[in-house]
Amino acid sequence: MTEEKPPRVFGNRWADAVGPAGDGPARDYCRCFGQTETGQQKPTAFHAEHQDTDAPGWIRLLELIEEAAADGREEFKPLVELTAEQRRQIVTLPPTIAELTAVKHLVLYGSNLVRIPPEIGAMESLEEFSPYTSQRLHWFPYEITRCRNLRRSTVSTRWIYGNYKYRRHFPQLADPVAARDVDFGDLDPGVWGATTIRTCSVCDQAVDGANLRQVWISLWTSGADILPLLVNACSQKCVDALPQPAKGFNQTAHRGGPGLVQPPAGHHPGR
Repeated sequence: MTEEKPPRVFGNRWADAVGPAGDGPARDYCRCFGQTETGQQKPTAFHAEHQDTDAPGWIRLLELIEEAAADGREEFKPLVELTAEQRRQIVTLPPTIAELTAVKHLVLYGSNLVRIPPEIGAMESLEEFSPYTSQRLHWFPYEITRCRNLRRSTVSTRWIYGNYKYRRHFPQLADPVAARDVDFGDLDPGVWGATTIRTCSVCDQAVDGANLRQVWISLWTSGADILPLLVNACSQKCVDALPQPAKGFNQTAHRGGPGLVQPPAGHHPGR
């Protein structure tokens, strides 16, 4: 009689990334993806929530970022220091994350985030990005490609636009628009994906006076994930300067919408 081997035990690598439980939920349920009565995927749209900058969770997050910037820490896990109610109050990150130039690992496990600001591109030391199980985070800013040291990421890819397994619809982007026709400092996030657009995602120049063009592109942003990136370009020249999209995804930048023909769902395309 052979002796049975003991069951293999896997450690929980996120055990210290979870904040304290509360009486209520720490995040909202996402209903972005679903099917129509005919069984087709329903069209998608940006989450339209505005960040409440008077919420206790937001104010505490600002303090935590200031502390992390001051002490030069290399790992930043702000959500573990917020209550469940406070975590639910955070739908984006402050622009001050640009000050976290020493952070190598940004942990946002189980967040209620619906968007990441372009200032993440200033986190020059970032090597690992972990927004795992952030189920309302469906896309990322193109500026994350400026994080030249980013090598690892853990993203819940089933919840992102264009994922190779499910080919979720991308939201339809607005037509190109002149700065004189819209206030880029006061935008509807349900239309534009942000409340403000200050600079071009490609050349980093101010968009004041420009004809803004928004496009989607899917790129490798680390050694693990192909992510859908939103580009805010100040000109067609900047759109034309975008890199070749990842193999197995739409091979040109596009404006999304349910009419976009994506490659068939299937196996991970690899590099």
